[in-house]
Parts: sequence; structure tokens; C-alpha cells
Amino acid sequence: MPRYLERTIAALRDFDGRDGVVRAAHALRGRLPGDRSYGDPLSVVGDEPPQLIGQRLATAMNARPSAVRELGFGAIQVWQAVSEAQGRGRGERPMAILFVDLVRFSDWALEAGDDAALDLLRQVGRTVDPVIIERDGLIVKRLGDGLMAVFDEASQAVDAALCAGERVRGVNADGYDPELRAGIHFGKPRKLGSDYFGVDVNVAARVADAAGPSQVLVSEAVCEHLGGAEVSLRRHWRFKAEGTPKGLKVFSAEVASG
Repeated sequence: MPRYLERTIAALRDFDGRDGVVRAAHALRGRLPGDRSYGDPLSVVGDEPPQLIGQRLATAMNARPSAVRELGFGAIQVWQAVSEAQGRGRGERPMAILFVDLVRFSDWALEAGDDAALDLLRQVGRTVDPVIIERDGLIVKRLGDGLMAVFDEASQAVDAALCAGERVRGVNADGYDPELRAGIHFGKPRKLGSDYFGVDVNVAARVADAAGPSQVLVSEAVCEHLGGAEVSLRRHWRFKAEGTPKGLKVFSAEVASG
């Protein structure tokens, strides 16, 4: 490669990684429509073109800050926002979408080691999976120390999340008290193969991200489909998440006291 071309490439890479340039590109993303958190593990999981492109961007430039990476993610977030506004981010069948994961698991696993972590995940799986299946839920995929599941009825999803959280607290782990957090949204996710994608899946994931230890958060759409379920709901006023509809109301769900 000619020397002048090597110097040009090096200069471009240096410019792309400068703090000020990266901050400017990130600030620009904040003014664009769509999920400004696009590029995190939740948003790039999947087999659709946007997820595949996002995975390539994340992998290719994950080792260093990059303005090109920020602008690339920004372009995809705008594309997704336009698609969802046109109704292309939703499917036909309404269902409840549940995300659960373990709180502070990663920190504990680093100290406990792979064998202990794997043993705990197996115990949690044997505890949580039957709860979901007994309520006619379908486990769509596992996400490290958590999972995504779908249900035909919102009440089934809420009951499963509350019961699973209670049972997981009885699981024993050396130096760690397992606690689940859960988020549920009701909508029409888009099915592709055995997986589900779209705006409603993103909303469910963001609601779960906002949950605290042993907390089950549900969107307003879930509340509207609970019917006569014996659940106590309390508004979660501090909810704020990128990539969710403006004004989305979220509630903390608990088992109704007798």
C-alpha cells in the first residue's frame, strides 16, 4: 500500500475516534427519532437486516469509540422509527411479552466462577420454566441470565412473573440471593421463524430494564387486558426509557392482598 494512502487512512481513523467528534455524533443521535439506545445487546439480537447490520457495526467497532459507528446506529434507528410509524414493526396476533432476568448476577458470577454460575442458571431454569409452561407461556429465547416469553393472555404473563419471582427467592447459591426482575408489555410483535421482533418487543425489554429486584413492571396496555385478575397495581412514576412511546405509563404489579 502506498505510504500516502496509509497516512490518509490513519488520519481518518484518528479523526473518527476523537472524543469531540464522537460526542458530536452521539448528540446528533439524541435529536433523531427512534430508539437512541440502539446498539445495546437487546436491540441488536435477531435475524432481520437491521439487527444483522447492527451486530456487524457493534463487532467491527466495539474496541474503540467511533463517530462512524454512532452515525451508523443513528441511521438504523431512524429507519426503524419510520417502519414502526408505518405499521411495519408489528404483527397480527396480540399477546403479552415478558422479559425476566436475574439482578446483580453478572457481578456475582465473576467472583463465583463459571461452574457455580452455570449451576445456578440451571437451578433457575428448573424453577422458572415450569411456571411459564404451566400458564401456557412459550419461551422464545434465553438471554444470558434471563429469557423472553410470550403469552396469549396478559393475566397469564403477570401471574407467571410474580410466581417465578417468588420461587426464585428460594433458590440457594453460595454468597448470592437470586432475585428476578420482570417487564411485561401487551401488543402485536412481529414473528420471524421462532422469534419475535418489533416495537412491542422493544417496549417490553425497556420496561424490564427499569424494574428493580423482585419487581414486576407492566405497561398500561397490560393493565387494560388484565380483566378480573387478582393483581394490585401501583403507578411507577419514575419510569423513563429511550425507545418507548412518549407518555408510556408503567405500573408495578403485586399479588393482591386478601
